Amino acid sequence: MITMIRRLKTILLFFTLLTSSALMAQHKSAVKNQSSQIMPAAERLDKYLPLLKGKKVAVFANQTSTVGNTHLVDTLQKSGVTIKVIFGPEHGFRGTADAGEKVESTIDQATGVPVVSLYGKKRVPSKEDLEGVDVMLFDIQDVGVRFYTYISSLQEYMETAIKYNIPLIVLDRPNPNGHYVDGPVLETKYKSFVGMQPVPVVYGMTVGEYAKMLLEEGWLSKEAMDAYTQNVLAATYPPGASYFSLNVIPNANYTHKSKYVLPVKPSPNLPDIQSIYWYPSTCFFEGTVLSEGRGTDKPFEIFGHPSMPKNLYQFTPTSRDGAKDPKLKDQVCYGWNVSGTPAEVLKKVNNKVQLSYLLKAYQLFPEKDKFFILPKSGNADESFFNKLAGNASLMQQIKAGKSEKEIRKSWETKLKAFKKIRKKYLLYPDFE
Repeated sequence: MITMIRRLKTILLFFTLLTSSALMAQHKSAVKNQSSQIMPAAERLDKYLPLLKGKKVAVFANQTSTVGNTHLVDTLQKSGVTIKVIFGPEHGFRGTADAGEKVESTIDQATGVPVVSLYGKKRVPSKEDLEGVDVMLFDIQDVGVRFYTYISSLQEYMETAIKYNIPLIVLDRPNPNGHYVDGPVLETKYKSFVGMQPVPVVYGMTVGEYAKMLLEEGWLSKEAMDAYTQNVLAATYPPGASYFSLNVIPNANYTHKSKYVLPVKPSPNLPDIQSIYWYPSTCFFEGTVLSEGRGTDKPFEIFGHPSMPKNLYQFTPTSRDGAKDPKLKDQVCYGWNVSGTPAEVLKKVNNKVQLSYLLKAYQLFPEKDKFFILPKSGNADESFFNKLAGNASLMQQIKAGKSEKEIRKSWETKLKAFKKIRKKYLLYPDFE
């Protein structure tokens, strides 16, 4: 009897440990697969396929435009949707071009559909490109950072839809940096393709929310807003007529507290979620003579320069796919490696644009007058760094030796004002 009880206890202990182990594994899996529970709009076919039935469609897409493991364009074609033209952004339709590399228009070999590059000879579709198009579709994964150019492409695509009075459908996607808002708010004087609107570096909105804000705040071009007012709001259209409207198809199971891990890298030099978390902070090195890690296996997680102290982290940028001619190619650099697991990086970033490494790099750099890359004119006002910052203040504050706390305080008033505007256009529960 005692032996039997002992056996029962052993069996119970075994199953308890097994259950505990299974629960732990289930918990880890739940954390790991939180992204799989979120459904990007492109996967909600029932919400938008009826809007495309019998229509000729223009699709603005790249390699992130997927439905599960299948490209959106392939999914649409198999569903009987007629795709007349594909538009591609920076890095191209297939996402293989270097940052800033001009991309030529072509025919997509997989589908036979013409691909018009909007990051080459032109940035907006022409009237000829849209000949016969009934609906314009936008589906590109953003990373929620002002100087990541896909929201600039979205704006110009919207303006084109209004100009030619064509309905626009935005298939929303989760924002991997959508769980906070931070950084300097852009001053319109410094408007460029890496920052077109008075928003902070990290704006905490999905592309669908951002599109609604652009339209309803009247932040599109004057020509587009005038056309929207005159041709859409003031006009009466007969039944069945086509005219501009913005239709955002939302994500399912997403909130601004979600930590969404992208299934496809959004561009060649954002290969993992860690680089995406660091990007709002370390992209500022693009406006300096330091390497931002392009040409290494950890872009935006490694940065430095040959002139920095030799006791720092050592690396050498080399030519590779997505970084054919990186800054400081084949030169031994000294600096920092801030990589880690996703959880470690999230903790380091701490829902802020981190300035400490930028400030430290300037302090340690021997030739401070050469730290920032200036245009040929020598005018710092026209520098790429100021375009990234959206102002001239940040450069001046760094040169003046201001602390991170002092610099962050200078952002507060405009950040607070932006947050009020942002709240009006949220489609999902907020992080605060």
